[in-house]
Amino acid sequence: MSYQAVFKRYEIKFIINKTQAENLQNMMSPYMRTDKHGNSNICNLYFDTPDFLLIRRSIEKPIYKEKLRLRSYGKVSLDKEVFPELKKKYNGIVYKRRLEMPENKAMACLLGKLPFPDTQIGREIAYCFKRYQNLAPRVFLSCEREAFYAKRSSDFRMTFDKNILWRDYDLSLCSGIYGASILDEDQILLEVKTSSAIPLWLTKWLSENKIYKTSFSKYGNAYIKMGKRKGENKYV
Repeated sequence: MSYQAVFKRYEIKFIINKTQAENLQNMMSPYMRTDKHGNSNICNLYFDTPDFLLIRRSIEKPIYKEKLRLRSYGKVSLDKEVFPELKKKYNGIVYKRRLEMPENKAMACLLGKLPFPDTQIGREIAYCFKRYQNLAPRVFLSCEREAFYAKRSSDFRMTFDKNILWRDYDLSLCSGIYGASILDEDQILLEVKTSSAIPLWLTKWLSENKIYKTSFSKYGNAYIKMGKRKGENKYV
């Protein structure tokens, strides 16, 4: 298998500016190295019910929540490999299951035209479709990502996401990267992904710069912006 299919970790998020991101990357160079997808465009197609049940539940911060999405690295063609992903969060721990298959086959499975692969992960994703009614693409999200992992442990990762864009039309990973911005131009989403503790050097840097963790969901923010546009302010 050429990709990681199963993840279990904490994901801690911070909003920083471009100057802070540059300073942090310079400071962390003795500890971190660039990931193989180190500089890439991440594209996600989020699936949800017609009334957006999955994201509405997620925004309410329950002890358990889940999301279903199709991910690619940049714009793809129909025969390019993509990743159907089921992402769950329970009691603060993130569990992610992913498959790899060509875009046209993945979409056929996700739209109910083909069965999912008869594997543990395939069955988990198929069960998600049985549990929720009428799952379909609802939001496209993309970002420019710089990704790093620790030199001593690949279990510790850091990603810097900027130019986060969303749209609720033209819902295809083959359609290109464009949409409305979620963050301000100078803002960057820093995510720390670890199965254990945050290293001391990072804790010290965050404390010195008075940077504190935040609750941030790209899909959640896109949903809120959709509500603002439509005059629905329940989650604003």
